[in-house]
Amino acid sequence: MTTRTRTVPVAGPGEEPTAHPLPDTYRAAHIRAQDTEMFTGIQDKDVRKSLHVGQVPMPEIAPDEVLIAVMAAAINYNTVWSAMFEPLPTFGFLKHLAAQGGWHTRHDQPYHVLGSDAAGVVVRVGSAVQHWRPGDHVVVATAHINDQEPASHADGMMGEDQRAWGFETNYGGLADYAVVRASQLLSKPAHLTWEEAASNPLCAGTAYRMLVSDRGARMKQGDVVLIWGASGGLGSYALQFVRNGGGTAVGIVGSAQKAETVRRLGCDVVIDRTEIEQGDPGSLQRPDGWKRLGKAVRKAVGEDPHIVFEHVGQATFAASVFLARRGGTVVTCGSSTGYQHQFDNRYLWMKLKRIIGSHGANLQEQWETNRLISAGRIVPALSAVYGLDEVAEAARSVQTNQHIGKVGVLCQAPEEGLGVTDQAARDRIGVDRIRLFRSGGAPAAGGGR
Repeated sequence: MTTRTRTVPVAGPGEEPTAHPLPDTYRAAHIRAQDTEMFTGIQDKDVRKSLHVGQVPMPEIAPDEVLIAVMAAAINYNTVWSAMFEPLPTFGFLKHLAAQGGWHTRHDQPYHVLGSDAAGVVVRVGSAVQHWRPGDHVVVATAHINDQEPASHADGMMGEDQRAWGFETNYGGLADYAVVRASQLLSKPAHLTWEEAASNPLCAGTAYRMLVSDRGARMKQGDVVLIWGASGGLGSYALQFVRNGGGTAVGIVGSAQKAETVRRLGCDVVIDRTEIEQGDPGSLQRPDGWKRLGKAVRKAVGEDPHIVFEHVGQATFAASVFLARRGGTVVTCGSSTGYQHQFDNRYLWMKLKRIIGSHGANLQEQWETNRLISAGRIVPALSAVYGLDEVAEAARSVQTNQHIGKVGVLCQAPEEGLGVTDQAARDRIGVDRIRLFRSGGAPAAGGGR
């Protein structure tokens, strides 16, 4: 039986819970350094075997940090990578950070608390924090930035010391408490529940930078955008940004169930890749498969994509380079199926195409994204919610691609549906729209609490 953390009572914005003492330990989802070789020679690296939920020591916070009581968090693919110890065990990241000395030494532990999405309540602030106070309702932007690097002042993502919080740092969001730099905080959208708000930052901010930011593909009105995995976490936000920006979204999905979900989200064209593969799953890695998909896109919209939204990696990258139109753009932020890409370079150089690498989002891009979410222009992609004690099952559903959209995790929130402080805005935007991924076609939720 898991021991529950003695939590600090939290209430509404502006109410200060600082009078309540912090526990010495807290409940957290973590991996262990002693397990890093456990999957050697094993094909199915089942994250349910490596992810643990238990008590870890409460760390001190640095002057520029805050401690938040995490109400809810979410699973991202970097949690899966961490729990598989691929491509490298994340304990190397923690040692590298700790080598900088000072407050950074806290991160080098024999455990790594994971999680790169969170929504919660500020319970402690460091002495240098100016704009946040205990009681504030917040969501956490993923980028852990060193603001003393010159490059970070041009673009937070360009600093050499930029890290993914909860992946390349310790004390992440899949826990009852999390340590966060003040420069990562955004106000929680008041019309969303804790679990809805927690599902947005990483994937929505990443998709915004890839498509909308002047550092990404610079999508414009009328652009045709092909989105791999349009029903997943990244893809579902990309789809919404394309629709918001006056583009034509072409969503690629892997099943009829997922196709129905993205249609309800407003995707202009939905293509089930299993129909393109014609019983041969490897065909999209060959020219015959690329050409069938390209023909299907042209039949549906009359032209080739201006932008290909790429994050799948090895299994799709060659097709992406082929599918983009002459002068078009492939924008990529990840490689969930493998990092080693092979593609026919003739289609890149002779057709004058571009490949843009994109990673996370800086604080301004996250702020712009959060503004759109707060206005109801972007809705959560949350499809299922688990309790923190079930985090291994939640991560496994993402590992095996059984999920749609984002998978949420309740931490200190005792049940779903809490945290809304602007019911009028929620009613105006529409509960059915906000909960689109929770209705028809979405997978069953976890057991919660």
